[in-house]
Amino acid sequence: MVIVVLNMTSRGLSQGVHLTALHTEKFKSSFLSIQLLAPLAADTASRFALLPSVLRRGTARYPDMQSLAAALDALYGGSIDPFVRKKGDTQMISLVGTFLDDAYTGGERLLEPFAALMGDMLLGPALEKGRFRPDYFESEKRNLINEIKGQMNDKRRYAQNRVIEEMCAGEPFGVHELGTAEEAGAISLDDLWTAYQDLLQNAGIEVFYCGSAEPERVEEALRAALQDLPEGKARYAPARPQQAGPPQTPRFVEEKLDVTQGKLTMGFRTGVTMVDAQYPALVLLNAVYGGTATSKLFMHVREELSLCYYASSSLLGTTGLMLVNSGIEFQQFERAKEEILRQLQACKDGDFDANELEGARRAAVSACRALTDSLHQLEDYWLKQAVTDGQEAPEAFIGRLEAVTRDEVIACARNIQLDTVYFLNGKEA
Repeated sequence: MVIVVLNMTSRGLSQGVHLTALHTEKFKSSFLSIQLLAPLAADTASRFALLPSVLRRGTARYPDMQSLAAALDALYGGSIDPFVRKKGDTQMISLVGTFLDDAYTGGERLLEPFAALMGDMLLGPALEKGRFRPDYFESEKRNLINEIKGQMNDKRRYAQNRVIEEMCAGEPFGVHELGTAEEAGAISLDDLWTAYQDLLQNAGIEVFYCGSAEPERVEEALRAALQDLPEGKARYAPARPQQAGPPQTPRFVEEKLDVTQGKLTMGFRTGVTMVDAQYPALVLLNAVYGGTATSKLFMHVREELSLCYYASSSLLGTTGLMLVNSGIEFQQFERAKEEILRQLQACKDGDFDANELEGARRAAVSACRALTDSLHQLEDYWLKQAVTDGQEAPEAFIGRLEAVTRDEVIACARNIQLDTVYFLNGKEA
């Protein structure tokens, strides 16, 4: 398989404003995103989460969705969407855009006008009496409340959110990136305007670009687009996430809802994050344990014993957490939990052969190589690097994966500790 090497340039545009530019001619679309980075906190999460959707409604020059759509159509049908994410202890308030790469426009340059439009959306929103337009505010506030409440409709994701909330209670990562419906409902127009001004002054800013434009041109376009940004005295810089230890006795949380399938989600502390030398070994351990279709959880718990409809593990690399998600019959809770833990113990005991380890290695390497096929996955990878103060390219990480030994995987497994068991049970069970 051929590895596509992307030329990465990292540079500061101003104090607290950072640009990551990937130069490549692989894609027909260019990708540009601007992130405002702020500490993840319960009292500000919903206010910050509401902001990008309100900004997306209109600018001073294009004050409504219709005129904005016309402006984007003039840029060969580009798109700009609002996003809210959390990575580690950082909340990301984002505008994410894609547009036809200049290599396919017949000589017309789209980067500069597209960056300018995104800058206007961030710094020159549609206003009324010196505040956001009340109709935009109220409409997007209702949408946010509905989105938060609607999370319960996806029970698998809901169970994962709940185990994080329980095991990280008191830690920043325990706060959901959208906040709560109660917090969102209490936001006033003045609250949102104050939050906006606070972010413009104090948020760290991470800009990501991927396309055929040379880094110097990207830098010039973004400097122009963000020239009206206030000069912050000391913008927020992500710190290494807090690392709490597991309780002496694992927490058990049961919740009963009107569901036909139980959700058993288990949260583990690994003690390893993306910045640690042991992280490649943790990635392979996760692949052996539950991260692939040939893993122990899939082959033994799901296929051989038929205890789960699905069973898999995943890593939250910025925080050092590992989650196991499974769907079960209500009466299978104890057996499924015991078997999930038994398979982890097998990893700690080194009960996996060379074929399992090499299969996990190939899967992990393939996943890294696949990053270069997706603009969104590339952005996600480099944003994780940004919040952990790293600059390791996927190719370099692949090299570290290839060098991981069996003993390193076992040592990593032995440090993993169960923190919280969450069981979404049925009301009639």
